[in-house]
Amino acid sequence: SGIGKSEIALDPVMRGHRLVADDIVNLVRRGGDVYGHGNEMIQHHMEIRGLGILNIKDLFGVASVRDRKKIELVIELVEWTSGAEYDRLGLEQESMNILGAELPHAVVPVRPGRNMTTIVEVAARNHLLKLRGHHSAQEFAERLSQAISKQGAGTPSQGKAAIPGPRPTP
Repeated sequence: SGIGKSEIALDPVMRGHRLVADDIVNLVRRGGDVYGHGNEMIQHHMEIRGLGILNIKDLFGVASVRDRKKIELVIELVEWTSGAEYDRLGLEQESMNILGAELPHAVVPVRPGRNMTTIVEVAARNHLLKLRGHHSAQEFAERLSQAISKQGAGTPSQGKAAIPGPRPTP
């Protein structure tokens, strides 16, 4: 509560994306897929603290909402905790079981000053790239591993410059 979910959902609507639900999302499993749809009572509405309850369909038009959507990625927003371990490489893919279906799951820490809407949108785009066979973190790890292997094999010093090391203190 109060972490900024509705504000994060409002920004993409303003960029042309569509809202399915805010606060209460009903889930249904059809085959191997999970779909979300809004609660009938608050469908197409969103609460923004300081503004109150907004009707997104009335504010932005019928193209700004949709009745249901297949859930393909779960992003969990958590408050930033100093000293906590957060994924920094993206090599491991966590999943969350929802209605018996394993869905990709990412935990994203929320901290003042972070543009959470952009981070959530990039997470969704990165997920789509993975579905198309482009896994940026794995590709980077492979390039790094190859560079380290070449360095260990006694390649000329210019190969060593490709791997950044600690910077000297002034």
